[in-house]
Amino acid sequence: MQVTGFTFVRDAVKLDYPVLESIKSVLPLCDDFIVVVGASEDGTRQLIESIENDKIRIIDSVWDDSLREGGRVLAIETDKAMDAIQGNPDWCFYIQADEVLHEQYLAPIREAMQQHKDDQQVEGLLLKYLHFYGSFDFIGDSRKWYRQEIRIVRHQAAIRSWLDAQGFRKNGKKLQVKAVEAYMYHYGWVRHPRFQQLKQQSSKRYWHSDEWISENLPDVNEFDYTNIDTVAHFRGTHPKLMQPRVDRMNWKFTFDPTLKKLSLKEKLSRIFENTTGYRIGEYKNYKLLK
Repeated sequence: MQVTGFTFVRDAVKLDYPVLESIKSVLPLCDDFIVVVGASEDGTRQLIESIENDKIRIIDSVWDDSLREGGRVLAIETDKAMDAIQGNPDWCFYIQADEVLHEQYLAPIREAMQQHKDDQQVEGLLLKYLHFYGSFDFIGDSRKWYRQEIRIVRHQAAIRSWLDAQGFRKNGKKLQVKAVEAYMYHYGWVRHPRFQQLKQQSSKRYWHSDEWISENLPDVNEFDYTNIDTVAHFRGTHPKLMQPRVDRMNWKFTFDPTLKKLSLKEKLSRIFENTTGYRIGEYKNYKLLK
């Protein structure tokens, strides 16, 4: 079984992305790994080069900063990485620069890839998600956080990154996927408030105009993590690769998880979901095969 990993990144140092941990977390599953590095002035390329692994191939890229709608530029950079894949791997493993795979899930993912390798009806594999927020001790648990997403796909030209690179589609149609009992850990909302504010200012430009940013994004030095509807305590362990970053956390975030800033509709939806496991109105960018 041949597996190629791929990702893209830009300004990883400036915005404090855990991209080294991200890439290293899936390398054990990959025969080779492609990193599309956007032009940066903060040493991002040198950071990726520091991994010193023969599996990694760097592709230099220049982002189209004129694209200011729907996060489309992120999908374009993802497609550049997919287009650079060589040979005919059985699977392509996508990971974003703020996602890290826990080592406990390497075996079940490898088993799932092997199990479905020859079943061409299965176009992708679906992973579950934990979204950390504010600190490494809390996870977001409201309906706004997506619960599952495609991260492993077939090597087919018709499969492309969809919308803002959250998932994939084939000729514009949802992929047929199998679910894997494995979690991807998303750390996009866990960094020092100063870096988080910088990230907000940087990333919003790929969705909105300068006027919208000026009117809607607070002109402050640090991000306010307390403006959240609901979080829960994280009771598990972090990936070993992330532990040094966890240990050197140099800011404080405290929040009472019993406080729920939820509308009546949200409260009723949570009760229904907790009872049935079904999330009303959940966006699913895939077709789940039984």
